Amino acid sequence: MILDKIVNHKKVEVEKQKQEESLDDLKRIIKGRDNTKNFKAALKDQGMSLIAELKKASPSKGLIRDDFQVVEIAKEYEQAGARSLSVLTDYEFFRGSLNYLSEVREAVELPLLRKDFIIDPYQIYQARAYGADAILLIVAILSKEELAEYLSIADDLDLDVLVEVHSRKELNIALEIDTEIIGINNRNLKVFEVDLATTLGLQRLIPDDKVIVSESGIRNRNDIELLSEHRIDGVLVGESLMKSNNITAKVQELINS
Repeated sequence: MILDKIVNHKKVEVEKQKQEESLDDLKRIIKGRDNTKNFKAALKDQGMSLIAELKKASPSKGLIRDDFQVVEIAKEYEQAGARSLSVLTDYEFFRGSLNYLSEVREAVELPLLRKDFIIDPYQIYQARAYGADAILLIVAILSKEELAEYLSIADDLDLDVLVEVHSRKELNIALEIDTEIIGINNRNLKVFEVDLATTLGLQRLIPDDKVIVSESGIRNRNDIELLSEHRIDGVLVGESLMKSNNITAKVQELINS
Protein backbone atom coordinates (compact mmCIF):
# COMPACT_ATOMS: atom_id res chain seq x y z
CA MET A 1 0.00 0.00 0.00
CA ILE A 2 1.52 3.33 -1.11
CA LEU A 3 0.42 5.26 2.01
CA ASP A 4 2.16 2.78 4.32
CA LYS A 5 5.28 3.00 2.18
CA ILE A 6 5.25 6.81 2.38
CA VAL A 7 4.79 6.85 6.15
CA ASN A 8 7.53 4.29 6.76
CA HIS A 9 9.94 6.29 4.64
CA LYS A 10 8.89 9.52 6.37
CA LYS A 11 9.79 8.11 9.80
CA VAL A 12 13.33 7.39 8.64
CA GLU A 13 13.58 10.74 6.87
CA VAL A 14 12.49 12.74 9.92
CA GLU A 15 15.01 11.03 12.21
CA LYS A 16 17.75 11.95 9.73
CA GLN A 17 16.55 15.54 9.58
CA LYS A 18 16.66 15.78 13.37
CA GLN A 19 20.35 14.93 13.24
CA GLU A 20 21.00 17.61 10.62
CA GLU A 21 18.92 20.37 12.24
CA SER A 22 17.89 20.08 15.87
CA LEU A 23 14.57 21.12 17.38
CA ASP A 24 16.43 23.86 19.25
CA ASP A 25 17.78 25.10 15.91
CA LEU A 26 14.24 25.30 14.55
CA LYS A 27 12.98 27.14 17.63
CA ARG A 28 15.71 29.75 17.22
CA ILE A 29 14.72 30.28 13.59
CA ILE A 30 11.05 30.59 14.55
CA LYS A 31 11.86 33.42 16.96
CA GLY A 32 13.11 35.45 14.00
CA ARG A 33 10.10 34.72 11.83
CA ASP A 34 7.35 37.26 11.11
CA ASN A 35 3.81 36.59 12.30
CA THR A 36 1.96 34.01 10.24
CA LYS A 37 -0.60 34.95 7.61
CA ASN A 38 -4.22 33.93 8.18
CA PHE A 39 -4.89 30.79 6.13
CA LYS A 40 -8.37 30.30 7.59
CA ALA A 41 -9.43 33.86 6.79
CA ALA A 42 -8.29 33.43 3.19
CA LEU A 43 -10.60 30.44 2.90
CA LYS A 44 -13.54 32.35 4.35
CA ASP A 45 -13.40 35.17 1.80
CA GLN A 46 -16.50 35.52 -0.37
CA GLY A 47 -16.81 32.99 -3.17
CA MET A 48 -14.75 29.85 -3.75
CA SER A 49 -11.20 30.16 -2.44
CA LEU A 50 -8.46 28.51 -4.46
CA ILE A 51 -5.49 26.88 -2.75
CA ALA A 52 -3.14 26.53 -5.70
CA GLU A 53 -0.63 23.73 -5.29
CA LEU A 54 3.03 23.65 -6.26
CA LYS A 55 3.38 20.01 -7.23
CA LYS A 56 6.12 18.66 -9.45
CA ALA A 57 5.27 14.94 -9.29
CA SER A 58 3.11 12.35 -7.53
CA PRO A 59 3.22 8.59 -6.89
CA SER A 60 0.20 8.00 -9.12
CA LYS A 61 1.12 10.30 -12.04
CA GLY A 62 4.92 10.42 -11.91
CA LEU A 63 6.41 13.67 -13.21
CA ILE A 64 3.62 16.20 -13.67
CA ARG A 65 5.55 19.31 -14.67
CA ASP A 66 9.08 19.20 -16.05
CA ASP A 67 9.53 22.99 -16.20
CA PHE A 68 9.04 23.48 -12.45
CA GLN A 69 10.18 27.03 -11.64
CA VAL A 70 8.67 27.07 -8.18
CA VAL A 71 9.06 30.77 -7.37
CA GLU A 72 7.85 31.94 -10.77
CA ILE A 73 4.83 29.63 -10.62
CA ALA A 74 4.03 30.86 -7.09
CA LYS A 75 4.12 34.47 -8.27
CA GLU A 76 1.88 33.62 -11.21
CA TYR A 77 -0.60 31.89 -8.91
CA GLU A 78 -0.71 34.97 -6.68
CA GLN A 79 -1.16 37.40 -9.55
CA ALA A 80 -3.85 35.24 -11.14
CA GLY A 81 -6.01 35.32 -8.01
CA ALA A 82 -5.24 32.28 -5.85
CA ARG A 83 -5.94 33.01 -2.18
CA SER A 84 -3.33 30.69 -0.73
CA LEU A 85 -0.68 28.23 -1.88
CA SER A 86 0.04 24.60 -1.04
CA VAL A 87 3.73 23.71 -1.16
CA LEU A 88 4.73 20.04 -1.43
CA THR A 89 7.78 19.48 0.75
CA ASP A 90 8.12 15.69 0.40
CA TYR A 91 10.97 14.81 -1.96
CA GLU A 92 10.90 11.02 -2.18
CA PHE A 93 7.39 10.68 -3.60
CA PHE A 94 6.45 14.18 -4.82
CA ARG A 95 9.81 15.76 -5.69
CA GLY A 96 9.11 18.60 -3.28
CA SER A 97 11.49 20.38 -0.93
CA LEU A 98 11.51 22.30 2.33
CA ASN A 99 13.60 24.87 0.50
CA TYR A 100 10.67 25.43 -1.86
CA LEU A 101 8.68 26.54 1.17
CA SER A 102 11.22 29.13 2.28
CA GLU A 103 11.82 30.33 -1.29
CA VAL A 104 8.12 30.83 -1.93
CA ARG A 105 7.69 32.57 1.44
CA GLU A 106 10.17 35.22 0.32
CA ALA A 107 8.41 35.70 -3.02
CA VAL A 108 4.67 36.01 -2.25
CA GLU A 109 2.31 37.47 0.35
CA LEU A 110 -0.26 34.66 0.29
CA PRO A 111 -0.70 32.22 3.19
CA LEU A 112 1.29 29.02 2.65
CA LEU A 113 0.21 25.48 3.51
CA ARG A 114 2.97 22.97 4.09
CA LYS A 115 1.76 19.83 2.29
CA ASP A 116 3.50 16.75 3.63
CA PHE A 117 2.95 13.60 5.66
CA ILE A 118 3.35 14.89 9.21
CA ILE A 119 3.98 12.07 11.65
CA ASP A 120 6.19 13.81 14.24
CA PRO A 121 5.91 17.08 16.22
CA TYR A 122 9.35 18.02 14.86
CA GLN A 123 7.79 18.57 11.43
CA ILE A 124 5.37 21.15 12.81
CA TYR A 125 8.23 23.27 14.16
CA GLN A 126 10.01 22.67 10.88
CA ALA A 127 7.01 23.99 8.95
CA ARG A 128 6.92 27.20 11.00
CA ALA A 129 10.69 27.69 10.72
CA TYR A 130 10.64 27.36 6.95
CA GLY A 131 7.79 29.83 6.46
CA ALA A 132 4.50 27.94 6.53
CA ASP A 133 1.31 29.55 7.81
CA ALA A 134 -0.63 26.27 7.96
CA ILE A 135 0.04 22.55 8.01
CA LEU A 136 -1.79 19.46 6.78
CA LEU A 137 -2.65 16.68 9.21
CA ILE A 138 -3.94 13.45 7.70
CA VAL A 139 -6.35 11.50 9.92
CA ALA A 140 -5.54 8.24 8.10
CA ILE A 141 -1.96 8.22 9.41
CA LEU A 142 -2.39 9.62 12.94
CA SER A 143 -4.15 8.51 16.11
CA LYS A 144 -6.79 10.70 17.71
CA GLU A 145 -4.34 11.48 20.50
CA GLU A 146 -1.63 12.49 18.05
CA LEU A 147 -4.04 14.71 16.15
CA ALA A 148 -5.06 16.51 19.33
CA GLU A 149 -1.43 16.94 20.39
CA TYR A 150 -0.36 18.22 16.98
CA LEU A 151 -3.27 20.67 16.83
CA SER A 152 -2.18 22.07 20.18
CA ILE A 153 1.43 22.47 19.04
CA ALA A 154 0.30 24.18 15.85
CA ASP A 155 -1.89 26.55 17.85
CA ASP A 156 1.07 27.44 20.08
CA LEU A 157 3.08 28.23 16.92
CA ASP A 158 0.23 30.28 15.41
CA LEU A 159 -0.22 27.81 12.55
CA ASP A 160 -3.62 27.00 11.06
CA VAL A 161 -4.33 23.31 10.45
CA LEU A 162 -6.09 21.63 7.56
CA VAL A 163 -7.25 18.26 8.88
CA GLU A 164 -7.72 15.82 6.02
CA VAL A 165 -10.38 13.10 5.95
CA HIS A 166 -11.61 10.62 3.37
CA SER A 167 -14.34 8.65 5.16
CA ARG A 168 -17.13 9.10 7.69
CA LYS A 169 -15.02 7.41 10.36
CA GLU A 170 -12.14 9.83 9.77
CA LEU A 171 -14.54 12.78 9.71
CA ASN A 172 -15.96 11.77 13.08
CA ILE A 173 -12.46 11.82 14.54
CA ALA A 174 -11.79 15.28 13.07
CA LEU A 175 -15.03 16.57 14.59
CA GLU A 176 -14.29 14.99 17.95
CA ILE A 177 -11.01 16.91 18.23
CA ASP A 178 -12.88 20.10 17.23
CA THR A 179 -10.77 21.00 14.24
CA GLU A 180 -11.81 24.22 12.49
CA ILE A 181 -10.72 23.49 8.90
CA ILE A 182 -11.66 20.14 7.38
CA GLY A 183 -10.19 18.98 4.09
CA ILE A 184 -12.09 16.25 2.27
CA ASN A 185 -9.68 14.35 0.06
CA ASN A 186 -11.43 12.95 -2.99
CA ARG A 187 -8.41 10.73 -3.57
CA ASN A 188 -8.34 7.43 -1.74
CA LEU A 189 -4.78 7.42 -0.39
CA LYS A 190 -4.75 3.62 -0.27
CA VAL A 191 -5.38 3.11 -3.98
CA PHE A 192 -5.09 6.72 -5.26
CA GLU A 193 -8.45 6.69 -7.08
CA VAL A 194 -10.37 10.00 -7.22
CA ASP A 195 -14.12 10.68 -6.88
CA LEU A 196 -15.72 14.09 -6.15
CA ALA A 197 -18.67 12.22 -4.64
CA THR A 198 -16.51 11.84 -1.52
CA THR A 199 -16.82 15.56 -0.84
CA LEU A 200 -20.52 15.66 -1.66
CA GLY A 201 -21.26 12.80 0.71
CA LEU A 202 -19.22 13.97 3.68
CA GLN A 203 -19.96 17.70 3.60
CA ARG A 204 -23.57 17.00 4.68
CA LEU A 205 -22.23 15.70 7.99
CA ILE A 206 -20.13 18.75 8.82
CA PRO A 207 -21.50 21.54 11.07
CA ASP A 208 -22.00 24.96 9.53
CA ASP A 209 -19.30 26.59 11.66
CA LYS A 210 -16.51 24.53 10.07
CA VAL A 211 -14.47 25.58 7.05
CA ILE A 212 -14.58 22.92 4.32
CA VAL A 213 -11.95 22.36 1.63
CA SER A 214 -12.33 19.86 -1.21
CA GLU A 215 -9.02 18.32 -2.29
CA SER A 216 -7.98 16.39 -5.41
CA GLY A 217 -9.72 15.71 -8.70
CA ILE A 218 -10.93 19.27 -9.35
CA ARG A 219 -10.31 19.87 -13.03
CA ASN A 220 -12.60 22.56 -14.42
CA ARG A 221 -15.24 25.21 -13.81
CA ASN A 222 -18.04 22.62 -13.78
CA ASP A 223 -16.38 20.92 -10.80
CA ILE A 224 -16.11 24.27 -9.00
CA GLU A 225 -19.77 25.08 -9.60
CA LEU A 226 -20.83 21.66 -8.34
CA LEU A 227 -18.83 22.09 -5.15
CA SER A 228 -20.08 25.66 -4.70
CA GLU A 229 -23.63 24.33 -4.57
CA HIS A 230 -22.67 22.12 -1.63
CA ARG A 231 -21.28 24.67 0.88
CA ILE A 232 -17.60 24.16 0.09
CA ASP A 233 -15.42 27.11 1.10
CA GLY A 234 -12.27 26.26 -0.81
CA VAL A 235 -10.62 23.86 -3.21
CA LEU A 236 -7.06 22.58 -3.30
CA VAL A 237 -5.98 22.12 -6.90
CA GLY A 238 -2.61 20.89 -8.10
CA GLU A 239 -2.47 18.56 -11.06
CA SER A 240 -4.79 20.44 -13.44
CA LEU A 241 -2.87 23.65 -12.80
CA MET A 242 0.54 22.04 -13.11
CA LYS A 243 -0.41 20.40 -16.40
CA SER A 244 -1.73 23.63 -17.91
CA ASN A 245 0.19 25.46 -20.62
CA ASN A 246 -1.33 28.70 -19.35
CA ILE A 247 -1.48 28.71 -15.55
CA THR A 248 -3.01 32.18 -15.28
CA ALA A 249 -5.85 31.28 -17.63
CA LYS A 250 -6.49 28.01 -15.77
CA VAL A 251 -6.61 29.75 -12.38
CA GLN A 252 -9.04 32.32 -13.70
CA GLU A 253 -11.21 29.63 -15.29
CA LEU A 254 -11.55 28.01 -11.88
CA ILE A 255 -12.16 31.10 -9.76
CA ASN A 256 -14.13 33.43 -12.01
CA SER A 257 -17.89 32.98 -12.01
